Amino acid sequence: MAQGRRVEKFSALIKREISQILLLGIRDARVHQAMVTITGVEVSGDLQHCKIYVSVFGDQNQKNVVIEGLIASIGFLRGELARNLQMRRAPELSFYLDKAIEKGTSVLNLLDKLEEERKSHLETNEDIK
Repeated sequence: MAQGRRVEKFSALIKREISQILLLGIRDARVHQAMVTITGVEVSGDLQHCKIYVSVFGDQNQKNVVIEGLIASIGFLRGELARNLQMRRAPELSFYLDKAIEKGTSVLNLLDKLEEERKSHLETNEDIK
């Protein structure tokens, strides 16, 4: 179980460092097209591969541009990670668009719509009585 805890700590550390680099260190204008949030980091057991899930607030075109900018900046990000964390070898990074927030919003909208329909149905039934 110590291996799992080590991977979790490393994931949290990478999430914090990548967030700081994106906020303060990256100069690629594509990354700053929209608001970018790191929603999750998955690190392999051998700490050599890292999947970074990001949420981008904007339209689909902005999301594509931001992901392209992040992918283009992988070399810079790996170098900064290695330097900031004093690592000999930083893990291979890959970025994925996290659509969980969008799905959550659509589910909430559906629930709101169902609630409105239920209320209007109840009001119609009360008028009949």
